Amino acid sequence: MKVVILAGGFGTRLSEYTKTIPKPMINVGGKPILLHIMKLYAKHGFKNFYIALGYKGEMIKKFFNKKFYDWNINLIETGKNTMTGGRLKRLKKYIGNETFMMTYGDGLSNVNLKKLYKFHKRNKKTVTLTAVRPPARFGALKIKGQNVVYFKEKSTLDEGWINGGFFVMEPKFFKLIKNDRTYLEREPLEKATKTKQLAAFKHKGFWQCMDTKRDKDKLNNILKSRKIKF
Repeated sequence: MKVVILAGGFGTRLSEYTKTIPKPMINVGGKPILLHIMKLYAKHGFKNFYIALGYKGEMIKKFFNKKFYDWNINLIETGKNTMTGGRLKRLKKYIGNETFMMTYGDGLSNVNLKKLYKFHKRNKKTVTLTAVRPPARFGALKIKGQNVVYFKEKSTLDEGWINGGFFVMEPKFFKLIKNDRTYLEREPLEKATKTKQLAAFKHKGFWQCMDTKRDKDKLNNILKSRKIKF
């Protein structure tokens, strides 16, 4: 099973770090977040990696210039200004005609990837994404007149489901991606939704993206304290 990791974006919301290093190489828990993501896949037996490079890709190449465990790591340049869908499409020739996994280089989870794969195969859709409830930043209130009728401190239960990444895809999905300027999260996934070819695997466990410094610090604390086991 081939695992695609998109690792070429500019990471502009973390510019205090990404001016000098690519976002997937930002350290959390003493290691680049990219390495933590790969360890999650390897834990479930998926060790054949195809990493789509772009912005400061040479730094990722330098990091992986030695053998890591028993992993097969392929580092592929996909263009500095290519969008997420375009990066994926550029890997088509490496993926071939087989089911593959895909994720972003900036999010961690303890999702059971074997169960995700089995769910995908059972439902026979073109794409399956992992749906998560984001950690709430604020509590929730409901007000009637002047009275608070519902008060709940920070809780994921008050948040809707969102795309948490960690996809399983069939190769025919490539046909929905037009070119380098295509965002994966727009036309391709919207088209798959309209044709009822996008399934959601609900993950109620740990998930955390790394979009901001606040997110980075939170992930760093979680990994250092070992509160979450991957």
